[in-house]
Amino acid sequence: MHEVEIKMREAARTLLESGKVDLVLGFEQGSLPLRMRPCFARNAGATVGLVWNDFCANNLAAYLPGLFQKPADVRGSWTAPTVAVVAKRCDARSVIELIKENQIPRQNVVLIGMPCQGMVDPRKAQEAAGANVTACKMAPDKQVELTTAEGGVAMSPREAILADACLECATPAPQGADVEIPGPSRPSAANPYGRLSEFESLTARERWDAFVGEISKCIRCYACRQACPNCYCKTCFIEQSKPTWAGVGDELSDVLLFHIGRIFHQAGRCVGCDACVRACPKNIDLRLFTRKIVKDVQELFGYVPGMSLDEQPPLCTFKEDDNESFITHP
Repeated sequence: MHEVEIKMREAARTLLESGKVDLVLGFEQGSLPLRMRPCFARNAGATVGLVWNDFCANNLAAYLPGLFQKPADVRGSWTAPTVAVVAKRCDARSVIELIKENQIPRQNVVLIGMPCQGMVDPRKAQEAAGANVTACKMAPDKQVELTTAEGGVAMSPREAILADACLECATPAPQGADVEIPGPSRPSAANPYGRLSEFESLTARERWDAFVGEISKCIRCYACRQACPNCYCKTCFIEQSKPTWAGVGDELSDVLLFHIGRIFHQAGRCVGCDACVRACPKNIDLRLFTRKIVKDVQELFGYVPGMSLDEQPPLCTFKEDDNESFITHP
């Protein structure tokens, strides 16, 4: 991992020194354990703080639409910056979808593709240690040494504390990036939709009850929306007043409407980065529902988000032989 980090820093420094980019968006050491925070490196000297490890989980694509918006206080001409993004494959796939949705200009983005061996889930690490974890380091035989706030040490298999999104990732290796950093990636998941089988085996009523039961935990903080790179609307549908789609309170019907609307907005767009799940303070299993709709789109239209810049999103095009089995009649 350290060699990959060095190569990433060298690539970032070269891009800034050559003037090819104005900004490198990557990761740096954060103040919280087991979490890295976004870093905005604007000169070659700032790249020494860039890091790459098992805790670079954030999807940095979420910052890009804002970087390409003309500031309100700028008068006259304004030139959009050229931004390099340190990106896992899931992040890069989000960038591709944002480009296709005309939210960011392709010519102003440089993708630095990173090999990914999976990201540690801090919640799983704390459960494995049975206490608050302050440090985590690799040990022999793919074991991880977890140091707790009380000074204790617990051991856990690395696979046991990886994020669910990483365990089910079908595209962990960098591909199609402008700059690809060499290094080992984890194997592709044999069955990326495996956890859906139990949910799909339920009746329609049972699936609805499961959905309501999970979403009823929601406190409507909108953290999932704010973390998602696909939620870039200046005014979310749930906050519109003309027309008013839902109330502003915590009535279950209003909460359900928000999540139903947001989940359907992920059709053909969600890359399974789990940004929404990581952000949720109530540990709501949002990915169960977003993965379901991604699977349906793949099966109905053969489309996987973020795999190609040339392929049109299924909701933006029409083919005469499109599957219509999902259409119901009174």
